[in-house]
Amino acid sequence: MPENPGLGEQALNKAAEIGLSSQLDEVENLDVNIKTDPLKMVQGEVDSVTIEGEGLVMQKDLRMEELEMQMSSVAINPLSVAFGKIELTKPAEANTRVVLTEADINRAFNSEYVRCLRRAKPTQLQSQKIQVNGQQRTIEPQHVEFRLPGDGKVALNASVKLAETGENQQVAFSAVPTISANGKSVSLESVEYGESAEISPDLTKALINQTSEILNLSNFDLEGMNLQVNQLKVEVGKLTLQAQAYVEQIPSG
Repeated sequence: MPENPGLGEQALNKAAEIGLSSQLDEVENLDVNIKTDPLKMVQGEVDSVTIEGEGLVMQKDLRMEELEMQMSSVAINPLSVAFGKIELTKPAEANTRVVLTEADINRAFNSEYVRCLRRAKPTQLQSQKIQVNGQQRTIEPQHVEFRLPGDGKVALNASVKLAETGENQQVAFSAVPTISANGKSVSLESVEYGESAEISPDLTKALINQTSEILNLSNFDLEGMNLQVNQLKVEVGKLTLQAQAYVEQIPSG
């Protein structure tokens, strides 16, 4: 082991930062902090691992404003340390906090669906046949505005075009996001319409499904890590998820 106890930690920190960054499309800031001492490391024990990130872009253009993960009493393979790797000998649990901003979620909505639409790749919203005023219509989403107005609610304002008539329709509603029983997804409950009446239950359902899909926690899973949400906090402009992460492996470069 290195004579300087900090050198081993620094090497592992760097390896984990490189490994995690390789799974992300973009990284503004990522910091891994491994705390232990040489004697414990030789015995395969790590006191704690803290991962802090800002501006992390996952698959599907889903961006996290902030990510914090804290693990304690982590068991590692001491031989892997010599190669600059962090190989867990048993799964660890991490307290995790994820912050998504209103802008992040809007970006996901409109890049995922509008760009796919331009590339003529089908999505659940695009080219879906729905009932509008008793008529079967094909919808083409033009723009979806997702807002976090506070009061524990989310709000959606969507503009869709009806292919058969060329008519544009607006649908706007607010709803309360709730965590599913398995902690893996967020669904919208208690839907309320603004001044405009509901033009199509099918369209509302499609938008609700898309919101749930974007906020599905498996979108945030990195290789070897699975998140389960315990708590959801909705504030003006941001959504904070408190989760438990089940970590089988910490990616290292």
